[in-house]
Amino acid sequence: MINESQIAQLITEAKKNTKERKFKQSLELIMVFKDIDVKKGFAINETVQLPKKLNHPASVCVIASGDLGLKAKNANADRVVDGTEVAQIGTNKRESRKLINGYDFFLADTQLMANVGKTLGQFMGPRGKMPTPVPFNAPIESILDRFKSSIRVRLRNSLSLACKIGDETMSDEDLFANANAIIGTIEKKLPSGDKNIKKIMVKTTMGKIIKPQVAGAK
Repeated sequence: MINESQIAQLITEAKKNTKERKFKQSLELIMVFKDIDVKKGFAINETVQLPKKLNHPASVCVIASGDLGLKAKNANADRVVDGTEVAQIGTNKRESRKLINGYDFFLADTQLMANVGKTLGQFMGPRGKMPTPVPFNAPIESILDRFKSSIRVRLRNSLSLACKIGDETMSDEDLFANANAIIGTIEKKLPSGDKNIKKIMVKTTMGKIIKPQVAGAK
């Protein structure tokens, strides 16, 4: 298993070896697994709160009416959709896909969860974007803040995954902290922990994949 100092080195090399672009490149963590049978239904769909905030926070849509909807708007949710609008969107497949693809996370008033499941569940489910239920008296401001500093890590029908840990303007230390949080979360979901991890690699958006120099690694 690759150790922490090697992960830190991957991040440093990925930043150093990429060419300067006209846009801010993301850094991606790539994980390859072994001894897992994804054909038997093993999957990971985790929300990981990153210890170091991204320069571009995750986008969050809140499905709520009344007081909770108003509080979500005041807390700067990226979009607030009420029950009536959800029902309207749910009758149009194109609009449904547009809504779901447009946001990283969804939160929903617990009282609307059943309606959301009926109208948008067929689109949200396969994308791993079913809403997190929020009670009407929940502290929506802190919940939004948590999701805006989180990423979704998903493994399905594959032995590898890739996820963003930050961008090239962030310090190596902050990028490492985010990578470590993701790796730690995934390890806990694997049947044999870190023994199921075959490789860990890092790359920038347009850069080459940086692989660890580990004896015996393929």
